[in-house]
Amino acid sequence: MRRALIVLALLALLPGATAAQTAPTPSAAAPPSGDIRDFDTLVVTGEQPGPGLWKVMRGGHVLWILGTLSPLPKDMTWLSRQVEATIAESQEVIAPPSVSFGTELGVVRTMMLIPTALKARKNPDGKTLQEVVPADLYARWTTLKARYIGRDGGVEKWRPIFAAQELYEAAIKQSGMSLKGVVQPVVDKAAKQHDVPITEARVTLKIDDPKATLKEFSASALDDRECFAKTLSRIESDLESMRARGNAWAIGDIATLRTLPQGDQYRTCLEALAATGVAKRLNLGDLRQRVTAQWLERAEDAIAKNNSTFATLPVADLLETGGLLDKLRAAGYTVEDP
Repeated sequence: MRRALIVLALLALLPGATAAQTAPTPSAAAPPSGDIRDFDTLVVTGEQPGPGLWKVMRGGHVLWILGTLSPLPKDMTWLSRQVEATIAESQEVIAPPSVSFGTELGVVRTMMLIPTALKARKNPDGKTLQEVVPADLYARWTTLKARYIGRDGGVEKWRPIFAAQELYEAAIKQSGMSLKGVVQPVVDKAAKQHDVPITEARVTLKIDDPKATLKEFSASALDDRECFAKTLSRIESDLESMRARGNAWAIGDIATLRTLPQGDQYRTCLEALAATGVAKRLNLGDLRQRVTAQWLERAEDAIAKNNSTFATLPVADLLETGGLLDKLRAAGYTVEDP
C-alpha cells in the first residue's frame, strides 16, 4: 500500500519530505554507465550512542534538539538513554515539521483511492521509461536497475520520479542501510511513558476531492527528468558517503557529519511535483516556507513557557547555513552544538 500511495507524494511536498534535507544536491553529471563502485566503507553494527543534543537557550529555558538522519546502518541498535532522560525531564516535545492533507473520506473510502493512485503512478498514454527519458539516462537506469531491482518489468511503465525512488530504496537496502526511522518511535514511547505532551508543527491542507486530484495528476505533464538524473547520480556516486554519514551519526561524530556532503535529490524531485498544475492549484509552492515558520513559532512558544523542551530535526537542517538554528540565533537565542 505504501508504494501504491507514493503517488500522494504529490500531496507530500514537505520540508525535510520530512523528509527533507535542504543541503546541496550532487551534480547530475554521470560517470560511465557501467562504472558502479563497490563500497569500501563498512557500516557499523551493534549498540551505538548516536549524536549528542543541540542546546537552544534563553532566560534559563532550554530547547534540546536531536538531529535525525536517514538512511542509517541497518544492524545498528541506538542507545537512546540520553534522549529518554531528557524527555522525562521536559514539559513538552515538539514534533518535526510536517504537512497533513485532510479529506472528508473515511478509511474505507480512502482505501478505494488505491487503484486511482496506482494509475497515476504510471506515465500518461502508457509510455515506458525508455520513451520518456533521454537515451543516456535510460542506459544508466538499465545498469542500475539490473543491479538493484532485477527483472521487474512493471517499474518500466512508471513516471521517472517514482521509478527513481523505487531504485533508490532498493539500492539503500542492498548497501547495508535502512530508511526506517529509529528515533520517532523512541520519542513517542518516552513522551507517553512520562506524560509529556507532543506538539505538532504541522500545516494542514484540505483536499476536497482527492480522487479528482489524483486523476488530474495522472493526466498532467511532469518534467521530472532532472529528478530522475539526480537520483541516478546519487546512487552511482553517493552511496558510500551515505554509509559514512550513517556511521558518523551512529557514533555521535558531529565533526565528521559537518565535513561530509549532505547529498539529497528530494529537493529537485519535490520542485518537479510543485510545478504541476494540480500542485499550483492547491497552493503548494510555498509549503516549505510555511512549515518552517510553523515550527519556529512552536519552538519559540515552548522555550518561553517551559524550563525544558525536546525536539527532533533532520541533521541537514541543523547544519545548513541559514537554516533553523541560524534563524534562532538571529532571533537572539544562544545555541550550543553537541
